[in-house]
Amino acid sequence: MLIIIVILSENRNPVKSLAWVTVLLLLPIVGIILYLFFGRSIKNTRMISRRNRRKLRRKERKASGTPESMGLSEESVQQIKLGKSLTGAPFYTGNTVEVFTNGTDKFAALERDLASAKHSIYIQYYIFEDDTTGHRVADILRERVKAGVIVLLIYDHVGSFHVRSRFFKKLRADGIEAHPFFKVSFPQLGTRVNWRNHRKLCIIDDCIGYLGGMNVADRYIDGGKTFDSWRDTHVRVTGPVTAALHFSFAVDWNFMGGRLLENYNGEGTPYISPKAVCNVGAQLLTSGPTSQWANVAIAFHKAIANAQRRVYIHTPYFLPTEALLKALQSAALAHVDVRIMVPRHSDSMMLTHATNSYITECLRAGIKIYFYEEGMLHSKMLLVDDELVSIGSTNFDFRSFDYNFEANLFFFSKELNSKMIEVFKNDMSRSTRVDAASWRHRPLASRMAESVLRLLSPVL
Repeated sequence: MLIIIVILSENRNPVKSLAWVTVLLLLPIVGIILYLFFGRSIKNTRMISRRNRRKLRRKERKASGTPESMGLSEESVQQIKLGKSLTGAPFYTGNTVEVFTNGTDKFAALERDLASAKHSIYIQYYIFEDDTTGHRVADILRERVKAGVIVLLIYDHVGSFHVRSRFFKKLRADGIEAHPFFKVSFPQLGTRVNWRNHRKLCIIDDCIGYLGGMNVADRYIDGGKTFDSWRDTHVRVTGPVTAALHFSFAVDWNFMGGRLLENYNGEGTPYISPKAVCNVGAQLLTSGPTSQWANVAIAFHKAIANAQRRVYIHTPYFLPTEALLKALQSAALAHVDVRIMVPRHSDSMMLTHATNSYITECLRAGIKIYFYEEGMLHSKMLLVDDELVSIGSTNFDFRSFDYNFEANLFFFSKELNSKMIEVFKNDMSRSTRVDAASWRHRPLASRMAESVLRLLSPVL
């Protein structure tokens, strides 16, 4: 009862509070343990001192541009202003973006760039697996260290918890500065296990950046033991926006006690793929449990509310906040073409059932739901109208919005937007659209499981 009083006194989102109260009433002992591990808040915790943040921002802003120079729509200008207000994130013009929709192409490009590094490699992944792909990347990092390149690696301790510790010990022994984010150990177990660094980014020589949904593991190439294939989205960026990726990594590195990485220059001349889209405007938004605002969720809400023609979403799990669900329903009811694509079967049965619990009310509003049939859909993308595309690590669910450290690039480009519309439509050919009449007649057992897990969706 005392914990319930604490929850109520915190004046949190009523949906989350109700979810926790429900768990505590139904499973008191288990609920108390779960709350101690997963229910506490670290909002407004400072990740880096104001002085150090100013130092990094000064380096970053030298490369920034203005949305007016690109002739963007008023909606896009508003979106950029919102991002600036939320995180102080500058807007960058003159970037190139290459999009990868499979792990084979992404890792081929990443490994080529890593092997060509001259000065520095900053690499950060939620999962860095001890498998063929992980060893291949690790061997390149070792070779670059021998060549005098500075290599810094952040991996999430829980995300990579199953990886043998000797794998990372060997990296450190070979000169790679590899460190876990929020290492979970006693007595910090209850205060760290719930907050995971879900970012997946890499900065090479301060002039090449990678960001998206793919971790370092074989399954992002071949689907692993569970799926025949793995559909994901990752981007390679060059140009001024790499300063923002440097800033994000530098904050996390300093937060873990590392030195302040002030040496950004961004003056390299990287290889530009013929497939890359040029002259793209970009803004990086990061979010996490220490942020004052749910940065990415608020940015998504603004983009959806501004939509006039279309909203296309890729997400492996669809557990929207009440505000985002209403925004999507409002857009669809206003005859905006709203399409949401999720995998038929995800890598979590619980999250699949929780996702399915939201489908009926989406269909009622006219939202088109698609089940991706060819393996696991792990892509995280939001596309709005003709200019905006957001790609990054953020799933469309409570955990990504509130508990994980995430990073998304918001791109402003008609050409890139058009390209991603074609990618989405190509995925539609591998998907099945959910029919409302058939959906109503799915098995009772499935509907019961969905209803139960729906109650727990804010804390899953």
